[in-house]
Amino acid sequence: MAKIESELIRRWLNGWTVARSLPESEPVGSPEDGLRSKCDQPGRDVEVFALRADEEPESLTRLAAAVAAARQTTWLTVPTLRPATVEVVVGAAGLELLHRSEWIMTIDLTEHPQHAPAAPYEREVRTEGPVTVVSLHDSSGEVAARGTIAVVGTDAIADRIETDAAHRRRGLGRATMSALAEAAVAQGARTGLLIASEEGQRLYSSLGWRREADVLIARGPAVPSSR
Repeated sequence: MAKIESELIRRWLNGWTVARSLPESEPVGSPEDGLRSKCDQPGRDVEVFALRADEEPESLTRLAAAVAAARQTTWLTVPTLRPATVEVVVGAAGLELLHRSEWIMTIDLTEHPQHAPAAPYEREVRTEGPVTVVSLHDSSGEVAARGTIAVVGTDAIADRIETDAAHRRRGLGRATMSALAEAAVAQGARTGLLIASEEGQRLYSSLGWRREADVLIARGPAVPSSR
């Protein structure tokens, strides 16, 4: 039976928490069904990442039930090669499906194509420890595009790749990804990982990133705030 390896999910999550300066994730379930990360964002207090959804359907059922019963507003992220099955399980648990078509993607960073931003845009690269932030500025100094990448061992996890709506279709996404890949390789990274939104999938695919699995994201019931 085809499945996505849990180790790939762990590697992505390790870098994602570093990129966002979040606490280290904690195991969920026994045996370990997933990993739990504190996000502390409005409407997203906690996020749980399924590790064995394809390997053992009961594992996902347990996670979905736990998310539905959580006392904090909790998201459930499920990388899978069987998205239709996952959709049925999270629906049966009463979770709200937020995204059904995101992808987890990888690339050999040493083969990442390079694209410089066209005039009048200039790039700024800032690295602090394992995290690099790339910003592309227009002639007025305003940020037109930006992205983050975190290096953990030989992995580099790209996150929060954004281009302002007024500056799209000018190659800034390609230039941002190129600069992030270059910075990561300089720090010893060889493999790039990311979770791509539907909007970003065409960009990443055009740069050579490979789809490893679908990613479905669901949310448990909203928890009323205490007074």
